[in-house]
Amino acid sequence: VQLVESGGGSVQAGGSLTLSCAASGYTRRDLCMGWFRQAPGKEREGVAAIYRGTDNTDYVDSVKGRFTISQDNAKNTVYLHLNRLKPEDTAMYYCAADSGPRLCYSGSWRRGGDFDYWGQGTQVTVS
Repeated sequence: VQLVESGGGSVQAGGSLTLSCAASGYTRRDLCMGWFRQAPGKEREGVAAIYRGTDNTDYVDSVKGRFTISQDNAKNTVYLHLNRLKPEDTAMYYCAADSGPRLCYSGSWRRGGDFDYWGQGTQVTVS
């Protein structure tokens, strides 16, 4: 599975961005896909996840109500819609994928360590 993120940029606090993660090399829907972020000097943090087979979603508490994860099956793409952005949302955002539902449904997706496939990241800066 190859993952390519896009959509990052600079935005003022309160603004919005939509990040995209285009997947290739795997057309089946039994993928757990997660979005993660890492700010300078901080540990990587799981932000949101979606199990593509059922559209089941999960979020870390700090982004609930502000971020939305969604997918477009025709485009084999997962999105992260970032709304009401805050300066503390500034980070490099990565998407990751792992086959099967285990990570998404167990909540262990948040740790990130079990995902097999990662993108190169896209920078989000909120001022």
